[in-house]
Amino acid sequence: MERHYGLDWLRIGAFGLLIFYHVGMVFVPWDFHVKTAHPIDWVAVPMHATNSWRLMLLFVVSGYASRALLAKSERPGSFPGPFIASRNKRLLIPLLFGMAIIVPIQPWVELTTQHGYDGGFGWFWLHDYFRFGSFHKLILPTWQHLWFVGYLWLYTVALALVIWLMRGRSLQRPFDRVFGTIAIMVVPIAWLLVADMVLFPGASETHDVLDDAIAHLHYLPGFLFGFALARSTAAMAAIGRWWRAAGIIAVLSYAIVVAIELRWPGSKMPQPYGYIFATARVTQGWCAIVALIGIADHYWNRDHPWRRTLTEAVFPFYIIHQTVIVAVEWALRPYGLPAAAEFAILVTATVTGCWAFYLIGREVGWLRPLIGLRGAIAPRRKAQPAMLTPAESLS
Repeated sequence: MERHYGLDWLRIGAFGLLIFYHVGMVFVPWDFHVKTAHPIDWVAVPMHATNSWRLMLLFVVSGYASRALLAKSERPGSFPGPFIASRNKRLLIPLLFGMAIIVPIQPWVELTTQHGYDGGFGWFWLHDYFRFGSFHKLILPTWQHLWFVGYLWLYTVALALVIWLMRGRSLQRPFDRVFGTIAIMVVPIAWLLVADMVLFPGASETHDVLDDAIAHLHYLPGFLFGFALARSTAAMAAIGRWWRAAGIIAVLSYAIVVAIELRWPGSKMPQPYGYIFATARVTQGWCAIVALIGIADHYWNRDHPWRRTLTEAVFPFYIIHQTVIVAVEWALRPYGLPAAAEFAILVTATVTGCWAFYLIGREVGWLRPLIGLRGAIAPRRKAQPAMLTPAESLS
């Protein structure tokens, strides 16, 4: 498989947006682990610009990258043991490390600020965090934002096993026939609407892998779509034909979402506006993904010396970013700062903390696999960095 640099840049940008999105969660009147003392209703407007597609896009791009990873390690007809071992190392080890060391401060801050917990962090981590049960309505230990890593591991390993059991049979041709047409926009929107309005109306994601049907109905098909897209010239050609129209539809759908949100802030909106909101949100989300892939393919499919560093850095950034946001906001709360100052400090501290976490971690051999990097420290080179193979990007 030829490397698609445009999707590398799209993945980098999607993870970068997470920093601003999760900083925004501090201010918007939605549930989060720590909140500013004075939430701001209008912050929901920019949040809705990415809310409907940011996670689905990550699963689509991860599915695309997983196709290259599997192709590199696959021996036709053989058990995908090397691939599964690689995914265990690159996903499960950082997940377990994150749950044990990086994440715990988040539930502690949530308990102290929202549930009246009065124990210090050290006491909480040593005595209460590893309860393996419910504690003040929280299930501990927890993976918090790292649920994405757990779901990605589950989908990747399950797909590898299914492909092995299929013994060489493939659904690539049916995928090409269907998604090489306008169906690339229509079918996913129809599926998401059925999931949201018919199968599980009003359901919310729980990030409990055994009780999160609505999330699996969204993200597993998105992951599979990306996996099939990696070998589908027909589907990429369809995106090339339709991405501009998809972009226009996404913007118009976003306008409907914003208009309803401003009229009825939150989720308590009368019918039929609730159905209109849900339909517009789903349409905005998938059309934005088609438009972004089209933009990435048309304009961004070229390399740059920074791409290698940023491609490597995004996973460590993801692991640490929300912990930095929650910890810094907890420290800022007593000062009652203006929202603009609070936002500026949070963004600056989070970006700085992410870079420090990555730059320090990549220089420590034993720490590298714990933060999602390959075990060996890459040698420093004065020349332009060598290009990564298609399998060297974390899916």
